[in-house]
Amino acid sequence: MTVDLAALPSPGEKRMAVRVTKDAHRHLRRGHPWVYDESITSLSHEGEPGDLAVIFDDDRTFAAIGMWDPSSPMRIKVLHAGKPTPIDAAFWDRRVGEAIERRRPLLDDPDHTAYRLVHGENDGMPGIVVDDYHGVAVAKIYSDAWIPHLARLVPVLVDRIEPTSLIIRFARSVEQRPELGLVEGAPLYGPAPDEPVMFLENGLTLEAHPTTGQKTGYFLDQRVNRAKVRALAEGRRVLDVFSCTGGFSVHAAAGGADEVHSVDLSLPAVEAATRNMAHNSHDPNVAACRHLVHHGDAFEVMEGLLRRNERFDLVIIDPPSFAQRQASVDGALAAYERLSKLGLALTVDGGTLVQASCSSRVTADDFFHTVHRTARREGVELEEFDRTGHPVDHPIGFAQGAYLKALYATVHR
Repeated sequence: MTVDLAALPSPGEKRMAVRVTKDAHRHLRRGHPWVYDESITSLSHEGEPGDLAVIFDDDRTFAAIGMWDPSSPMRIKVLHAGKPTPIDAAFWDRRVGEAIERRRPLLDDPDHTAYRLVHGENDGMPGIVVDDYHGVAVAKIYSDAWIPHLARLVPVLVDRIEPTSLIIRFARSVEQRPELGLVEGAPLYGPAPDEPVMFLENGLTLEAHPTTGQKTGYFLDQRVNRAKVRALAEGRRVLDVFSCTGGFSVHAAAGGADEVHSVDLSLPAVEAATRNMAHNSHDPNVAACRHLVHHGDAFEVMEGLLRRNERFDLVIIDPPSFAQRQASVDGALAAYERLSKLGLALTVDGGTLVQASCSSRVTADDFFHTVHRTARREGVELEEFDRTGHPVDHPIGFAQGAYLKALYATVHR
Protein backbone atom coordinates (compact mmCIF):
# COMPACT_ATOMS: atom_id res chain seq x y z
CA MET A 1 0.00 0.00 0.00
CA THR A 2 1.28 3.45 -0.94
CA VAL A 3 2.18 5.73 1.95
CA ASP A 4 -0.50 8.34 2.66
CA LEU A 5 1.47 11.58 2.29
CA ALA A 6 -1.36 13.61 3.82
CA ALA A 7 -0.95 11.67 7.07
CA LEU A 8 2.75 12.45 7.43
CA PRO A 9 3.89 15.07 9.98
CA SER A 10 4.81 18.57 8.88
CA PRO A 11 7.60 20.80 10.20
CA GLY A 12 6.61 22.84 13.24
CA GLU A 13 5.08 26.20 12.37
CA LYS A 14 7.35 28.05 14.79
CA ARG A 15 10.84 28.28 13.41
CA MET A 16 13.80 27.92 15.70
CA ALA A 17 16.16 30.88 16.05
CA VAL A 18 19.76 29.71 16.30
CA ARG A 19 23.07 31.45 16.92
CA VAL A 20 26.37 29.77 16.12
CA THR A 21 30.08 30.41 16.52
CA LYS A 22 32.06 32.65 14.18
CA ASP A 23 33.85 29.59 12.78
CA ALA A 24 30.49 28.06 11.90
CA HIS A 25 29.50 31.28 10.12
CA ARG A 26 32.66 31.13 8.05
CA HIS A 27 31.90 27.54 7.07
CA LEU A 28 28.34 28.49 6.12
CA ARG A 29 29.60 31.26 3.84
CA ARG A 30 31.84 28.70 2.13
CA GLY A 31 28.90 26.41 1.46
CA HIS A 32 29.32 23.89 4.27
CA PRO A 33 26.07 21.90 4.63
CA TRP A 34 26.12 21.14 8.37
CA VAL A 35 26.12 22.95 11.68
CA TYR A 36 27.56 20.76 14.44
CA ASP A 37 26.02 20.67 17.90
CA GLU A 38 29.12 22.15 19.54
CA SER A 39 28.93 25.17 17.18
CA ILE A 40 25.53 26.25 18.49
CA THR A 41 25.75 28.99 21.12
CA SER A 42 22.04 29.59 21.66
CA LEU A 43 18.61 28.57 20.36
CA SER A 44 15.11 29.84 20.93
CA HIS A 45 13.57 26.47 21.81
CA GLU A 46 14.08 22.73 21.40
CA GLY A 47 12.62 21.52 18.14
CA GLU A 48 11.44 18.25 16.66
CA PRO A 49 13.25 16.44 13.82
CA GLY A 50 12.75 18.37 10.61
CA ASP A 51 11.74 21.67 12.21
CA LEU A 52 13.23 24.60 10.35
CA ALA A 53 16.10 26.31 12.15
CA VAL A 54 17.03 29.86 11.15
CA ILE A 55 20.63 30.79 11.81
CA PHE A 56 21.42 34.41 12.58
CA ASP A 57 24.73 36.20 12.84
CA ASP A 58 25.74 38.46 15.74
CA ASP A 59 23.89 41.39 14.15
CA ARG A 60 20.67 39.35 14.06
CA THR A 61 20.96 39.13 10.28
CA PHE A 62 19.78 36.02 8.49
CA ALA A 63 22.66 33.68 7.62
CA ALA A 64 21.10 30.32 6.72
CA ILE A 65 18.17 27.98 7.22
CA GLY A 66 18.18 24.23 7.67
CA MET A 67 16.49 21.18 9.16
CA TRP A 68 16.84 20.48 12.87
CA ASP A 69 18.18 17.01 13.64
CA PRO A 70 18.38 16.60 17.45
CA SER A 71 19.73 13.04 17.36
CA SER A 72 22.72 13.85 15.15
CA PRO A 73 25.98 15.65 15.97
CA MET A 74 25.37 17.41 12.63
CA ARG A 75 22.55 19.22 14.37
CA ILE A 76 21.38 21.38 11.47
CA LYS A 77 21.25 20.13 7.87
CA VAL A 78 21.65 23.41 5.95
CA LEU A 79 19.27 23.91 3.04
CA HIS A 80 20.02 27.50 2.07
CA ALA A 81 22.47 30.27 2.99
CA GLY A 82 22.58 33.92 2.02
CA LYS A 83 19.31 35.82 1.69
CA PRO A 84 16.08 34.61 3.33
CA THR A 85 13.89 32.27 1.29
CA PRO A 86 10.81 30.19 2.13
CA ILE A 87 11.26 26.41 2.28
CA ASP A 88 8.12 25.47 0.38
CA ALA A 89 7.10 23.39 -2.63
CA ALA A 90 8.60 25.99 -4.97
CA PHE A 91 11.93 25.74 -3.14
CA TRP A 92 12.04 21.96 -3.55
CA ASP A 93 11.02 22.26 -7.19
CA ARG A 94 13.94 24.60 -7.84
CA ARG A 95 16.37 22.28 -6.06
CA VAL A 96 15.24 19.21 -7.95
CA GLY A 97 15.20 21.13 -11.23
CA GLU A 98 18.78 22.31 -10.67
CA ALA A 99 19.84 18.73 -9.90
CA ILE A 100 18.27 17.50 -13.13
CA GLU A 101 20.07 20.11 -15.21
CA ARG A 102 23.44 19.14 -13.69
CA ARG A 103 22.82 15.65 -15.07
CA ARG A 104 21.48 16.67 -18.45
CA PRO A 105 24.32 15.08 -20.51
CA LEU A 106 23.67 11.75 -18.80
CA LEU A 107 19.87 11.98 -19.07
CA ASP A 108 20.12 12.65 -22.80
CA ASP A 109 22.30 9.57 -23.42
CA PRO A 110 20.18 6.54 -24.48
CA ASP A 111 22.91 4.13 -23.33
CA HIS A 112 22.08 5.00 -19.70
CA THR A 113 18.66 4.58 -18.08
CA ALA A 114 19.73 4.78 -14.44
CA TYR A 115 21.26 7.71 -12.60
CA ARG A 116 21.46 9.49 -9.25
CA LEU A 117 19.05 12.40 -9.25
CA VAL A 118 19.80 13.79 -5.79
CA HIS A 119 23.26 13.40 -4.25
CA GLY A 120 22.54 14.62 -0.74
CA GLU A 121 24.55 17.57 0.54
CA ASN A 122 26.23 17.99 -2.84
CA ASP A 123 22.88 18.92 -4.40
CA GLY A 124 21.83 21.11 -1.48
CA MET A 125 19.64 18.40 0.07
CA PRO A 126 21.62 17.03 3.05
CA GLY A 127 20.73 13.57 4.26
CA ILE A 128 18.85 12.17 1.26
CA VAL A 129 19.78 10.51 -2.02
CA VAL A 130 17.42 9.68 -4.87
CA ASP A 131 18.33 7.16 -7.56
CA ASP A 132 16.24 6.38 -10.65
CA TYR A 133 16.35 2.93 -12.25
CA HIS A 134 14.52 3.22 -15.56
CA GLY A 135 11.48 4.80 -13.94
CA VAL A 136 11.65 3.16 -10.52
CA ALA A 137 12.98 5.81 -8.16
CA VAL A 138 14.40 5.14 -4.71
CA ALA A 139 14.72 7.80 -2.01
CA LYS A 140 17.06 6.79 0.81
CA ILE A 141 17.03 8.99 3.90
CA TYR A 142 19.93 9.29 6.32
CA SER A 143 18.20 11.63 8.77
CA ASP A 144 14.88 11.64 10.66
CA ALA A 145 14.69 15.32 9.73
CA TRP A 146 13.45 14.40 6.26
CA ILE A 147 10.22 12.73 7.35
CA PRO A 148 8.27 16.00 7.87
CA HIS A 149 9.38 17.22 4.42
CA LEU A 150 8.38 14.18 2.38
CA ALA A 151 4.83 15.38 1.82
CA ARG A 152 6.17 18.37 -0.13
CA LEU A 153 9.19 16.73 -1.74
CA VAL A 154 7.52 13.59 -3.12
CA PRO A 155 5.01 15.40 -5.40
CA VAL A 156 7.89 17.47 -6.79
CA LEU A 157 9.92 14.33 -7.57
CA VAL A 158 6.91 12.66 -9.18
CA ASP A 159 6.19 15.73 -11.30
CA ARG A 160 9.80 16.22 -12.36
CA ILE A 161 10.90 12.66 -13.18
CA GLU A 162 7.52 10.93 -13.76
CA PRO A 163 8.50 7.60 -12.20
CA THR A 164 6.29 4.53 -12.24
CA SER A 165 7.21 4.02 -8.58
CA LEU A 166 9.01 5.88 -5.83
CA ILE A 167 10.32 3.71 -2.99
CA ILE A 168 11.61 4.83 0.40
CA ARG A 169 14.58 3.25 2.14
CA PHE A 170 16.22 4.04 5.46
CA ALA A 171 19.78 4.23 6.74
CA ARG A 172 20.30 2.09 9.83
CA SER A 173 20.52 5.26 11.95
CA VAL A 174 17.00 6.36 10.96
CA GLU A 175 14.01 4.93 12.81
CA GLN A 176 11.28 3.55 10.58
CA ARG A 177 7.71 4.70 11.28
CA PRO A 178 5.39 1.73 10.68
CA GLU A 179 2.41 3.61 12.14
CA LEU A 180 2.76 5.98 9.15
CA GLY A 181 3.55 3.22 6.66
CA LEU A 182 7.17 4.43 6.49
CA VAL A 183 9.02 1.12 6.44
CA GLU A 184 11.91 -0.16 4.35
CA GLY A 185 10.87 -0.55 0.73
CA ALA A 186 7.44 1.06 1.09
CA PRO A 187 6.13 2.92 -1.97
CA LEU A 188 5.68 6.66 -1.62
CA TYR A 189 4.16 6.66 -5.10
CA GLY A 190 2.99 3.88 -7.37
CA PRO A 191 3.41 0.15 -6.68
CA ALA A 192 6.48 -1.39 -5.10
CA PRO A 193 8.21 -3.61 -7.69
CA ASP A 194 8.14 -7.30 -6.84
CA GLU A 195 10.88 -8.18 -9.35
CA PRO A 196 14.32 -6.75 -10.16
CA VAL A 197 14.28 -3.61 -12.28
CA MET A 198 16.19 -3.77 -15.56
CA PHE A 199 18.19 -0.76 -16.75
CA LEU A 200 21.01 0.19 -19.13
CA GLU A 201 24.52 1.20 -18.12
CA ASN A 202 26.89 1.97 -20.96
CA GLY A 203 24.45 0.11 -23.20
CA LEU A 204 24.58 -3.09 -21.12
CA THR A 205 21.51 -4.56 -19.42
CA LEU A 206 21.77 -4.86 -15.64
CA GLU A 207 19.36 -5.46 -12.78
CA ALA A 208 18.72 -3.52 -9.60
CA HIS A 209 16.78 -4.55 -6.51
CA PRO A 210 15.34 -1.24 -5.28
CA THR A 211 13.60 -2.66 -2.21
CA THR A 212 16.24 -5.13 -0.98
CA GLY A 213 19.57 -4.46 -2.72
CA GLN A 214 22.50 -2.72 -1.10
CA LYS A 215 22.14 1.07 -0.76
CA THR A 216 19.36 1.82 -3.28
CA GLY A 217 19.77 -1.37 -5.30
CA TYR A 218 22.99 -0.80 -7.28
CA PHE A 219 26.17 1.28 -7.13
CA LEU A 220 25.77 3.87 -9.87
CA ASP A 221 28.89 5.88 -9.05
CA GLN A 222 31.29 3.52 -10.84
CA ARG A 223 29.67 3.90 -14.27
CA VAL A 224 32.65 5.71 -15.82
CA ASN A 225 35.20 3.31 -14.34
CA ARG A 226 33.24 0.33 -15.64
CA ALA A 227 33.37 1.80 -19.13
CA LYS A 228 37.14 2.21 -18.77
CA VAL A 229 37.50 -1.41 -17.64
CA ARG A 230 35.50 -2.51 -20.68
CA ALA A 231 38.01 -0.73 -22.92
CA LEU A 232 40.94 -2.49 -21.17
CA ALA A 233 39.60 -6.04 -21.07
CA GLU A 234 40.03 -7.50 -24.55
CA GLY A 235 41.76 -10.88 -24.52
CA ARG A 236 42.52 -10.68 -20.81
CA ARG A 237 41.94 -12.80 -17.73
CA VAL A 238 40.14 -10.57 -15.23
CA LEU A 239 39.71 -10.64 -11.45
CA ASP A 240 36.87 -8.48 -10.06
CA VAL A 241 37.23 -8.24 -6.26
CA PHE A 242 34.27 -6.96 -4.22
CA SER A 243 32.28 -7.53 -7.40
CA CYS A 244 28.85 -7.06 -5.79
CA THR A 245 26.29 -7.67 -8.57
CA GLY A 246 28.94 -7.82 -11.27
CA GLY A 247 28.97 -4.38 -12.86
CA PHE A 248 32.71 -4.47 -13.56
CA SER A 249 32.56 -8.16 -14.46
CA VAL A 250 29.87 -7.69 -17.12
CA HIS A 251 31.69 -4.71 -18.60
CA ALA A 252 34.94 -6.68 -18.76
CA ALA A 253 33.15 -9.55 -20.52
CA ALA A 254 31.54 -7.14 -22.98
CA GLY A 255 34.99 -5.70 -23.65
CA GLY A 256 36.24 -9.08 -24.85
CA ALA A 257 37.78 -10.61 -21.73
CA ASP A 258 38.53 -14.31 -22.12
CA GLU A 259 37.73 -15.10 -18.48
CA VAL A 260 36.25 -13.13 -15.57
CA HIS A 261 36.31 -14.08 -11.87
CA SER A 262 33.76 -12.31 -9.63
CA VAL A 263 34.49 -12.27 -5.88
CA ASP A 264 32.02 -11.17 -3.20
CA LEU A 265 30.99 -12.11 0.32
CA SER A 266 27.27 -11.76 -0.44
CA LEU A 267 25.66 -14.81 -1.99
CA PRO A 268 22.72 -12.81 -3.41
CA ALA A 269 25.24 -10.44 -4.99
CA VAL A 270 27.23 -13.14 -6.81
CA GLU A 271 23.97 -14.76 -7.90
CA ALA A 272 22.93 -11.40 -9.34
CA ALA A 273 26.32 -11.16 -11.08
CA THR A 274 25.59 -14.46 -12.79
CA ARG A 275 22.17 -13.21 -13.89
CA ASN A 276 23.65 -9.95 -15.14
CA MET A 277 25.99 -11.93 -17.36
CA ALA A 278 22.99 -13.86 -18.67
CA HIS A 279 21.09 -10.62 -19.36
CA ASN A 280 23.82 -9.75 -21.87
CA SER A 281 24.38 -13.18 -23.41
CA HIS A 282 23.18 -11.85 -26.77
CA ASP A 283 26.51 -9.97 -26.92
CA PRO A 284 29.04 -12.30 -28.63
CA ASN A 285 31.82 -11.14 -26.30
CA VAL A 286 29.79 -11.88 -23.18
CA ALA A 287 28.65 -15.23 -24.57
CA ALA A 288 32.27 -16.22 -25.27
CA CYS A 289 33.61 -15.15 -21.86
CA ARG A 290 34.10 -17.77 -19.16
CA HIS A 291 32.59 -16.45 -15.91
CA LEU A 292 33.50 -17.88 -12.51
CA VAL A 293 32.15 -16.68 -9.17
CA HIS A 294 33.83 -16.92 -5.77
CA HIS A 295 31.50 -16.55 -2.79
CA GLY A 296 33.61 -15.61 0.20
CA ASP A 297 35.69 -13.06 2.05
CA ALA A 298 37.71 -11.08 -0.50
CA PHE A 299 40.98 -11.28 1.44
CA GLU A 300 40.64 -15.03 1.93
CA VAL A 301 39.68 -15.63 -1.70
CA MET A 302 42.65 -13.58 -2.95
CA GLU A 303 45.03 -15.46 -0.67
CA GLY A 304 43.59 -18.75 -1.90
CA LEU A 305 44.09 -17.72 -5.53
CA LEU A 306 47.71 -16.88 -4.75
CA ARG A 307 48.28 -20.28 -3.13
CA ARG A 308 46.94 -21.90 -6.31
CA ASN A 309 49.37 -19.79 -8.31
CA GLU A 310 46.56 -18.03 -10.18
CA ARG A 311 47.48 -14.80 -11.98
CA PHE A 312 45.43 -12.25 -13.87
CA ASP A 313 46.00 -9.70 -16.63
CA LEU A 314 43.53 -7.21 -15.14
CA VAL A 315 42.73 -6.94 -11.42
CA ILE A 316 39.92 -4.66 -10.20
CA ILE A 317 39.62 -3.94 -6.46
CA ASP A 318 36.58 -1.87 -5.49
CA PRO A 319 35.92 -2.38 -1.76
CA PRO A 320 33.18 -0.82 0.37
CA SER A 321 34.00 2.11 2.61
CA PHE A 322 36.49 1.07 5.28
CA ALA A 323 36.24 4.33 7.26
CA GLN A 324 32.75 5.08 8.53
CA ARG A 325 34.24 7.44 11.12
CA GLN A 326 37.46 9.40 11.50
CA ALA A 327 38.83 6.96 14.07
CA SER A 328 38.71 4.23 11.40
CA VAL A 329 41.06 5.95 8.93
CA ASP A 330 44.24 4.19 10.05
CA GLY A 331 42.51 0.83 9.84
CA ALA A 332 41.18 1.71 6.40
CA LEU A 333 44.65 2.60 5.11
CA ALA A 334 45.97 -0.69 6.49
CA ALA A 335 43.19 -2.54 4.63
CA TYR A 336 44.03 -0.71 1.39
CA GLU A 337 47.69 -1.64 1.87
CA ARG A 338 46.81 -5.29 2.35
CA LEU A 339 44.56 -5.24 -0.73
CA SER A 340 47.27 -3.54 -2.79
CA LYS A 341 49.78 -6.20 -1.77
CA LEU A 342 47.43 -9.02 -2.72
CA GLY A 343 46.29 -7.33 -5.91
CA LEU A 344 49.85 -6.69 -7.07
CA ALA A 345 50.84 -10.28 -6.36
CA LEU A 346 47.89 -11.53 -8.43
CA THR A 347 48.67 -9.28 -11.42
CA VAL A 348 50.98 -10.59 -14.15
CA ASP A 349 54.01 -8.61 -15.30
CA GLY A 350 52.65 -6.02 -17.71
CA GLY A 351 49.12 -6.46 -16.37
CA THR A 352 46.80 -3.74 -15.12
CA LEU A 353 45.74 -2.93 -11.56
CA VAL A 354 42.58 -0.87 -11.03
CA GLN A 355 42.11 0.04 -7.37
CA ALA A 356 39.36 2.27 -5.98
CA SER A 357 38.31 3.82 -2.69
CA CYS A 358 34.90 5.14 -1.68
CA SER A 359 35.95 6.24 1.83
CA SER A 360 35.40 9.99 2.11
CA ARG A 361 37.55 10.20 5.26
CA VAL A 362 40.51 8.74 3.39
CA THR A 363 41.89 11.52 1.21
CA ALA A 364 42.85 10.89 -2.38
CA ASP A 365 46.48 11.76 -1.58
CA ASP A 366 46.62 9.25 1.28
CA PHE A 367 44.96 6.54 -0.80
CA PHE A 368 47.19 6.93 -3.84
CA HIS A 369 50.28 7.22 -1.64
CA THR A 370 49.35 3.96 0.12
CA VAL A 371 49.02 2.06 -3.16
CA HIS A 372 52.34 3.35 -4.53
CA ARG A 373 54.17 2.84 -1.23
CA THR A 374 52.95 -0.76 -1.09
CA ALA A 375 54.20 -1.35 -4.62
CA ARG A 376 57.66 -0.05 -3.73
CA ARG A 377 57.78 -2.27 -0.66
CA GLU A 378 56.88 -5.26 -2.80
CA GLY A 379 59.57 -4.42 -5.35
CA VAL A 380 56.98 -3.64 -8.02
CA GLU A 381 56.97 -0.62 -10.31
CA LEU A 382 53.57 0.94 -10.92
CA GLU A 383 53.27 2.86 -14.17
CA GLU A 384 50.18 4.90 -13.43
CA PHE A 385 48.23 5.96 -16.50
CA ASP A 386 44.94 7.29 -15.16
CA ARG A 387 43.09 8.55 -12.11
CA THR A 388 39.36 9.09 -11.91
CA GLY A 389 36.89 10.68 -9.51
CA HIS A 390 33.19 11.46 -9.48
CA PRO A 391 30.77 11.04 -12.39
CA VAL A 392 28.38 13.82 -13.39
CA ASP A 393 25.46 12.48 -11.32
CA HIS A 394 27.58 12.37 -8.14
CA PRO A 395 28.74 16.02 -8.02
CA ILE A 396 31.05 17.41 -5.34
CA GLY A 397 29.40 20.35 -3.63
CA PHE A 398 31.79 20.82 -0.69
CA ALA A 399 35.20 19.56 0.39
CA GLN A 400 33.98 16.55 2.38
CA GLY A 401 31.67 15.59 -0.48
CA ALA A 402 34.56 14.03 -2.39
CA TYR A 403 34.82 10.33 -1.67
CA LEU A 404 35.40 8.35 -4.89
CA LYS A 405 38.86 7.90 -6.37
CA ALA A 406 40.43 5.23 -8.54
CA LEU A 407 43.90 4.47 -9.83
CA TYR A 408 44.87 2.70 -13.08
CA ALA A 409 48.41 1.39 -13.39
CA THR A 410 50.51 -1.07 -15.35
CA VAL A 411 52.43 -3.49 -13.12
CA HIS A 412 56.13 -4.04 -13.86
CA ARG A 413 58.24 -6.57 -11.96
